[in-house]
Amino acid sequence: MKRKSILLVAMVLIFSLLVTACGGGTSTPAEQSSNSTESSSESTINKDDYFITVATGPTSGLYYPIGGAFSNVIKNKLGYKSSAQSTGASVENINLILGGKADLAITMSDAIAQAYDAFGAFEGKEPQKNLRALMGLYPNYVQLVTTDKSGITKFEDLKGKRVGIGAPNSGVELNARMMYEAHGMTYEDSKVDYLNYGEAIDQMKNGLIDAAFVTSGIPNATIMELGTTNKIVIVPIEGEGAKKLIEKYPFFVEEVIPADIYDTDADVNTVSVRNIMIVREELPEEVVYEITKGIFENIEDIKASHNTANTHLSLEKSQIGINIPFHPGAEKYYKEMGIIK
Repeated sequence: MKRKSILLVAMVLIFSLLVTACGGGTSTPAEQSSNSTESSSESTINKDDYFITVATGPTSGLYYPIGGAFSNVIKNKLGYKSSAQSTGASVENINLILGGKADLAITMSDAIAQAYDAFGAFEGKEPQKNLRALMGLYPNYVQLVTTDKSGITKFEDLKGKRVGIGAPNSGVELNARMMYEAHGMTYEDSKVDYLNYGEAIDQMKNGLIDAAFVTSGIPNATIMELGTTNKIVIVPIEGEGAKKLIEKYPFFVEEVIPADIYDTDADVNTVSVRNIMIVREELPEEVVYEITKGIFENIEDIKASHNTANTHLSLEKSQIGINIPFHPGAEKYYKEMGIIK
């Protein structure tokens, strides 16, 4: 019995030596750690773990097709599950990001500034210092729209008029609020209606609204549709009102809407505010890096979604209008490309 045990031990020992000599031995803890480090340097993204929701805006605006193009690239070119969600735009989108109900969202930089520093629509709330940027997009032009039938030719003519000011706390409505303030007026000076601009333009066609605020890229399809049955008038934002606006809210920039955009009688002075794509801070750096890289490698797909995107979206313009920190994943890509140092 004793002899059999000795033979068994010897056989096990010989087998172990043979396995080790062939390179098939079990690695030491140090070797295991090294192997783990090597594998972790490769991509560890399991794309099935992520459903990337892109918050956009009303279907009548530019956010929706452009945000949809982002989602399509993320899904069809990068291999993530993704969808675009129609929303009330800027403020709602910020809240969706903060609540973890969206991963990417298009917002106006003025709404971001208010959330980040807790003023305006975010007065009395905690400053949202965890908001992060993915990229700058395109300028939104403040377009105060009416028709030649209304008799409105300057901002002060809104007194006593029926005005669509945007959905409550939308980017459009925040702009309208600031415009009234800069011109020494309040909503009480007009008969305001909290309609998104698609609804407001429809009401204008029916004679129920005199003017409407539309803050979007140009041309805006809803305004162009109005022009098929009415003579469009774009009320200028200029002079002392524009000066006071920019002094208090420097994220506004002077702009001109060329006459041929809506077949107006002349070019129209106004102001614009930049749109930016924000991203949920909690997304891993590797995921955001891959999304950022993939977006710019497929930027032509997104530019094809709208003329405004085609004109303004590029790697070189990706930093314009950003007033919050970039997500580390986006920052990593921009550093690789030499856009930021």
